[in-house]
Amino acid sequence: MEKICYVVWKPVDVADETFRDQLVGDTAKRILGTKGVHALSVLCPDETTAALSPARITQVDDPHCGMINVWVDLADAADRAPIEAAISDVTTRMAGYLAVESVPLLNTTHTAPVGERTPGTTLLTSITPKADISYEDFLEHWQVVQRKVAMETQDTYRYVRNVIVRALTEGAPPWAGIVEEGFPTEAVTDPMLWYKADGSQEKLEENLGRMMESVSAFLDLSKIESHPTSEYVLKTL
Repeated sequence: MEKICYVVWKPVDVADETFRDQLVGDTAKRILGTKGVHALSVLCPDETTAALSPARITQVDDPHCGMINVWVDLADAADRAPIEAAISDVTTRMAGYLAVESVPLLNTTHTAPVGERTPGTTLLTSITPKADISYEDFLEHWQVVQRKVAMETQDTYRYVRNVIVRALTEGAPPWAGIVEEGFPTEAVTDPMLWYKADGSQEKLEENLGRMMESVSAFLDLSKIESHPTSEYVLKTL
């Protein structure tokens, strides 16, 4: 089984809630009706994410706004064509990637019935290695050092790593990985909660410092894209 991550761009004249309804409605129905599809989740803007814009990090004029995760038998072009047709009908652009997923932190606390919005907010972050680090050292730091730092300093309930194997669509940004991190919504714009500081300025500075030291060691911070999204799980494995 293979996982495909489709990063998506929303038409500017379509409201967030309308876009959400399209993705979790007709688009999801078409994807799930495609032969070989086993699971589906959608990360997208909705009525809760506009207020979280201070947490957004973008380096581009036309940033993406969400991602569709599809687990399939085959990620070959012919097999995924109906999936991409369904997505392209409601987006202005998409970037598809074959990814290896790992889950350092499984969501066991912020759950919802299939098809409903997951409580909390998912930070969708695309990452690129520093120019002076080898790919092997990039992966080692991400999977060992950054995992430990993230778990110990952030108030996350879910942490998913998507290591990109290859791009599947033309013009896809050359990211090396995509991270899905679940936070309580109130923590997204409150550093005290985000960094588990319990009201202590000293603890906040300590945890923030550890995080910045870690990410600076392996990521090109000038190329990070991070966007608050809402998660909708439409079908599970």
